[in-house]
Amino acid sequence: MKILIVEDEAKTADYLHKGLTEQGCAVDVANNGIDGRHLATELDYDVIVLDAMLPGMDGFEVLRALRKTRQTPVIMLTARDGLDDRIKGLQDGADDYLVKPFSFLELLARLQALTRRGRAQEPMQLRIGDLQIDLASRKAQRGGVRIDLTAKEFALLAVLARRKGEILSKTAIAELVWDMNFDSNVNVVEVAIKRLRAKIDGPFSTRLLHTIRGMGYVLEQRGSEAA
Repeated sequence: MKILIVEDEAKTADYLHKGLTEQGCAVDVANNGIDGRHLATELDYDVIVLDAMLPGMDGFEVLRALRKTRQTPVIMLTARDGLDDRIKGLQDGADDYLVKPFSFLELLARLQALTRRGRAQEPMQLRIGDLQIDLASRKAQRGGVRIDLTAKEFALLAVLARRKGEILSKTAIAELVWDMNFDSNVNVVEVAIKRLRAKIDGPFSTRLLHTIRGMGYVLEQRGSEAA
């Protein structure tokens, strides 16, 4: 499970980061609303834990910005337990609401419920041109021909397929596939892309995985071939 925590209280953020990491989750933390909005709208997360009161931009503003482009499940945290606040959060698009102080086990159970709900809504079969991807069985085929992929190659393909038509930078791919920021070591992504391209495009006449110079990579069917 990949989780974004947007929380300005350092003690609470550290507590959540430590607890969720111990549960095997990949966790990113933003300590203000502006950074939280950027991460929430630019990267893929299974669920977002969003504080209501944040510096720079409050949680309700972050939530409204997120809902313009994504439906990532969001649970809001707040020290204010007024009914109006809860109604406002739910109306702005929150999926759940938890008042501080809270039980970590209760939060964990709610996060697990939200991610199960989100996965149930996600299509398990993806198609780009004649490329078919089965997320449940973790298999891919093109033109009826099975493509043998390693676990990491399939994870890379799934990320690109879920965001088909969208250019993903090397940094974004590193964070989404490896749950790490490789920074200068982006050649790891280049090597992985090269190996994936050889398998899904190499034996076929039409390319689906395209390089956008200076920007990143995109998986899409085009009328004419690109770089």
